[in-house]
Amino acid sequence: MSCIELAPELAEDFDRILDHLTNHEVEDPGQRIGEIIAALEILVQNPLIGRLVANAKRELVIGRRSHGYVALYRYVPEIDTVFVLAIRSQREAGYAEQNSAG
Repeated sequence: MSCIELAPELAEDFDRILDHLTNHEVEDPGQRIGEIIAALEILVQNPLIGRLVANAKRELVIGRRSHGYVALYRYVPEIDTVFVLAIRSQREAGYAEQNSAG
């Protein structure tokens, strides 16, 4: 089983998502954040499940439509660890610049 490490920058992503959910009067936005975190657990058993993108990074699609998010991550097989780098809504144009480099 792989380990999962969350980048410190995810706090900003979750703050942005939480603000958006709160501003759009979503019932129990904290639960939605919990669902995103729970969905990341699939990476423990299947670290290569996400689609391959640039620079050996992968994207995991979580949910769909207005409930949809995408997690950017990198799997390092030598240490059997998944590093989750960013999370965004599927409706956002892309990840923050600091998370897409490298």
